[in-house]
Amino acid sequence: MTTIEPAHIVGTGGALGALLRYAVSEWIDTERFPAGTLIVNVVGSFVLAILTLTSASEQLLLLLGTGACGSFTTFSSFSYETIRLWESDDRTHAVLNAVGNLTGAGVAIGFAWILVHFVW
Repeated sequence: MTTIEPAHIVGTGGALGALLRYAVSEWIDTERFPAGTLIVNVVGSFVLAILTLTSASEQLLLLLGTGACGSFTTFSSFSYETIRLWESDDRTHAVLNAVGNLTGAGVAIGFAWILVHFVW
């Protein structure tokens, strides 16, 4: 039996997540509001919560959790975009972006918890 190094599993998942994130950024118009970042952070939080709450295998967690979700979601872009909106005097969108990302991720994790505990 061949053993795959954990770094290769994480790298493969990371490539998958990065490609998906790029596809979302191409699909969503983010000129006025960084909706693409909001979507990837909320969806990534949901997927990571599902993986964690269902006790996924270690290799699946490395592939999809650490790798794919790690490169799909982005705290740095969220922070940069929020500050950029604030500094350009678009403070309403800056606050909406901050609240949307933090609340959206929390709600997504809560929805995953409900899904796993009551539907799964």
